[in-house]
Amino acid sequence: MSGPDDASHGGTKGPGGADDSRPSDTELSARLEQLNTSLGQVRSKTEVPEPKGRDTSSSSGAALAFRLGAEFVSGVLVGSLIGYGIDRFFSIAPWGMIVFALFGFAAGVTNMLRASGEGRNRGKTGT
Repeated sequence: MSGPDDASHGGTKGPGGADDSRPSDTELSARLEQLNTSLGQVRSKTEVPEPKGRDTSSSSGAALAFRLGAEFVSGVLVGSLIGYGIDRFFSIAPWGMIVFALFGFAAGVTNMLRASGEGRNRGKTGT
């Protein structure tokens, strides 16, 4: 299928239907260099700076896991102990224990999020 547009592209067909106007290796190398330069400029404009603060990637995974577990357990334990004390002091068992165990659970989850760094970027948009 040849039409009038074939001549405008400079594509003359040689024997066997091959295109004789292929770019040379030097032209391809120049195109590649130009593409790398423009791509580098676009990447430098769109790079997001790393967040400031504590870098948790340098600590080992096991240490982080133990810390997160301790944060959670301590929150639940402190809340339960406060609830137990309120139950004993006011004789309203089991309501103090139930309410403060739930408060301790919420505090433990909040402390885990803070320790892992997930709560740090919460109010920011676009990230």
